[in-house]
Amino acid sequence: MANLDEPLRKVLGDKTAKVLEKGLDLHTVGDLLHHYPRRYAHRGELTQLSSLEDGEHVTVMAEVVKVQGRTLTRNPGYVLEITVTDGTGLLQLSFFGRKGSYRPEKELAPGTRGLFAGKISTYRPRSGRAVRQLAHPQYKVVHEKGAAEQAAQEWADEIIPIYPSTKALPIETIGTSVGTVLDQLSLPADPMPEELLRRRDLIGLRAAYEGIHRPRGWDELGRARKRLKWDEAFVIQVALAQRRRAAAALPATPRPPSFGGVQAEFDARLPFELTEGQRQVGDEIAADLALEHPMHRLLQGDVGAGKTVVALRAMLQVVDGGGQAALLAPTEVLAQQHHRSITGMLGDLAQAGQIGGAENATRVALLTGSQGAKARKEALLDAASGAAGIVVGTHALLQESVQFADLGLVVVDEQHRFGVEQRDALREKTAGGRPHVLVMTATPIPRTVAMTVFGDLETSVLGQLPAGRSQIQTHVVPPEKPAFLARTWERIKEEAAKGRQIYIVCPRIGEQEGDEGDAIASDDPQAGEGRRSPLGIMEVLPKLEELLAGLRIGVLHGKLHPDEKDAVMRRFTGRELDVLLATTVIEVGVDVPNATVMVIMDADRFGVSQLHQLRGRVGRGSLQGLCLLVTDAEPGSKARERLDAVASTTDGFRLSRLDLEQRREGDVLGAAQAGRTSSLRLLTLQRDEDVIRDAREEATALVEADPDLSEHPGLATVLASLLDEDRADFLEKT
Repeated sequence: MANLDEPLRKVLGDKTAKVLEKGLDLHTVGDLLHHYPRRYAHRGELTQLSSLEDGEHVTVMAEVVKVQGRTLTRNPGYVLEITVTDGTGLLQLSFFGRKGSYRPEKELAPGTRGLFAGKISTYRPRSGRAVRQLAHPQYKVVHEKGAAEQAAQEWADEIIPIYPSTKALPIETIGTSVGTVLDQLSLPADPMPEELLRRRDLIGLRAAYEGIHRPRGWDELGRARKRLKWDEAFVIQVALAQRRRAAAALPATPRPPSFGGVQAEFDARLPFELTEGQRQVGDEIAADLALEHPMHRLLQGDVGAGKTVVALRAMLQVVDGGGQAALLAPTEVLAQQHHRSITGMLGDLAQAGQIGGAENATRVALLTGSQGAKARKEALLDAASGAAGIVVGTHALLQESVQFADLGLVVVDEQHRFGVEQRDALREKTAGGRPHVLVMTATPIPRTVAMTVFGDLETSVLGQLPAGRSQIQTHVVPPEKPAFLARTWERIKEEAAKGRQIYIVCPRIGEQEGDEGDAIASDDPQAGEGRRSPLGIMEVLPKLEELLAGLRIGVLHGKLHPDEKDAVMRRFTGRELDVLLATTVIEVGVDVPNATVMVIMDADRFGVSQLHQLRGRVGRGSLQGLCLLVTDAEPGSKARERLDAVASTTDGFRLSRLDLEQRREGDVLGAAQAGRTSSLRLLTLQRDEDVIRDAREEATALVEADPDLSEHPGLATVLASLLDEDRADFLEKT
């Protein structure tokens, strides 16, 4: 008998085990049993030979009337031809290969009855009329005439598992190996509590393995998939429930709202009304900050929904409570933009210790990697002394030299740009306990969606745009309509003539051969295969100077000195430039209400999230926004479908679902950001949110009653095997 941890070589022998290990990285019985079929086939209804049609997948019952072999003349080789009949017509079975290499020669002698399954085709030999054939059909010999009809129907109805495989590994090897393992399988007690199985109408684990690999009917297969999906969802939910419970026990300094502080003064000065969504989310965050355990909340809001104001109010609540807040941005351009917008919104409330500073004022420090020594020293001192209540920065905030007097809140903008280790490094800068954490994103990448649905984060959603925001029209500029591209340049000149401004974005800098600069990573698996290099802004610039003669064009990319970047952005914001030609450094956070047109060159080279973020740079005021997706992707291609989808909606949450469908969830319990290393086999977020929701409910209740799983040793064992050292460490830090 074999358990799930048994090495395959002990069950299947060294030769087969080595093939499975090399081809599919399968080492144990459990590995093989969790290598589920990709799909299932069945041979279908019995078909009369007289009614066969080309292209049909058929199963026929017939008797062998003739067996002959012949050598092929044009190509070296041999074909075994077996003619069968059911009394209504004739059919030829063709087996190609070497002479004497086929079992059919021995098993299918004239007079033998059998079942034959395959795809009908017709060929016309030189000698005459067309012949219908099955090439290399599956077959089953039927020995007893009396049982023939029953055997035929059973064989026709049999469900055939089709396994993921490799070119060097026949599917038959996998199927045979699975059968051998199932015949010897010995399982301990079911890891799922018996009462849970009854409550959720789930079959046992042994029956599930049989049903997924050797289903006797479609209903049995459905019950097996239901149980195994549940296991995937439930075990992960138990891990996350344990993590949430442990997080609730960690200490954090409570920062309750105070009345009469800098936040109240800021609210009183706001020149606009907060949306209902901003007020509601603000209340949720305020309540979390008042607790004695760390907040871990995801703030989802579409591009332009007003997340920054919500985050700033949270930061000011912490400042009022005697703490500091750090805002971590992925790029220097965005960090500088945040610093400008926050100091601009606060006015004299950001001028503590300065002439003209308000009574309740604080300071806002900026810390980036390329600052001058004097500015950096001043920012470090303000952070370490506590003089700066708010510190805005890039990855530079993570360095050991950066210290805080009392870090109470970490706000991470576009959190998918930062690895777990980086976010963890900032949280470790708190002297006692842990800081509250607020992560923000406009279009969640798939893994963020996964973690959200799986319940690892408390989630707040800003679903409405602030008053006065305009809609954005989006159009694809395709290769089959060259007039559209000509019209693009005309439209840019028309907008500039009205005093409005334009972004033009390219995938890379392209200063020299092979220089990718700020190159993006497209989610299109075909990207780059046999295609030209992505367009660079330095090669596009000379053409734009001809096409847009007379317009003032600025250039912005990641390799510019920070002072140059800041100067270009200030000129664009101050309307000294008509066109900003840039890479994706302007993807998030850049806020210029006068900009109305976004042109994205080689748009098919960008992912869904990037396209949506770039589009969000226009339409930020009352002026109508226009986004043009220039591409050479052909109609019907995957890349073109993605662009059409982006053009069809401005709903970032719908687009995140599209991104999820294309890229999968990533490893929910690991650091992978793409789906190829997912620990999920059957469970998918698009279709199984109800399973995940129910599993979360059950897991939360179980962990509350039995935190250490001492009463559920089987479940604890399964959880330990899922949470290897790396994944356990990842969960601890996220």
